Amino acid sequence: MADQHTPRSLIVTLYGAYGRERPGPLPVAELIRLMAVLGVDAPSVRSSVSRLKRRGLLIAGRAPDGAAGYALSEDARQLLDDGDRRIYEPPAPLLTDGWVLAVFSVPEAERHKRHLLRSRLGRLGFGSAAPGVWIAPARLYQETRHTLRRLQLDPYVELFRGEHLGFAATAEAVARWWDLGAIAKQHEEFLDAHEPVLRIWSAGHTGSPEEAYRDYLRALDSWRRLPYVDPGLPLELLPEGWPGGRSAEVFTRLHELLRDAGGVFVET
Repeated sequence: MADQHTPRSLIVTLYGAYGRERPGPLPVAELIRLMAVLGVDAPSVRSSVSRLKRRGLLIAGRAPDGAAGYALSEDARQLLDDGDRRIYEPPAPLLTDGWVLAVFSVPEAERHKRHLLRSRLGRLGFGSAAPGVWIAPARLYQETRHTLRRLQLDPYVELFRGEHLGFAATAEAVARWWDLGAIAKQHEEFLDAHEPVLRIWSAGHTGSPEEAYRDYLRALDSWRRLPYVDPGLPLELLPEGWPGGRSAEVFTRLHELLRDAGGVFVET
């Protein structure tokens, strides 16, 4: 994960952080103002909003003052609500929690859905145990059900819950099911980008609400993808020196320090 922020991703992050609390749609002019602080120009905002509208994540409406704006769709709210549990509640996984298995079979005439299933399960944090068999920590079961039903992929999938019984040691199997090196690299990239920011604010930096908003939105935009790449595996199954715990601590501290201060700028 190179620490890059696309306009579309930043808009979704803004709505997730602050947009759900507002009464009615967020006016377009307000959205442009808030994105400008993050280095996104007005044409990029309008183009990204159009794409999000076509995807069914934003719906057009009128703000309380009559200004044209956009609000989250119900599907988008469900996505963000599911995401909250991942983003703001770092797991404390136990090996005894078990696993959820997704086993799918797609007719050849609908093989495009096979790719969609693989892609979606991967984005939910599943690892590939065998062709057509995907595995994840058991706590991801409910979110997986929501997602597959929303995408109308549930007829092709059976979900099971259980434990790993061999033949390889579970830690060895996990290293095959997930690319742990790639996941660790993304945690390290997050730390490289945002740990220095935390050090500045933790040292008593008295920045403006605008600065708090900018630093928080960028950190949240980077972080919110990581709990999907990293499914939150038990520590005993991970390599020594795993950076995931430290990156979660850095984000949690930035959230505590900056979220409300950034909200002042959003509401001003």
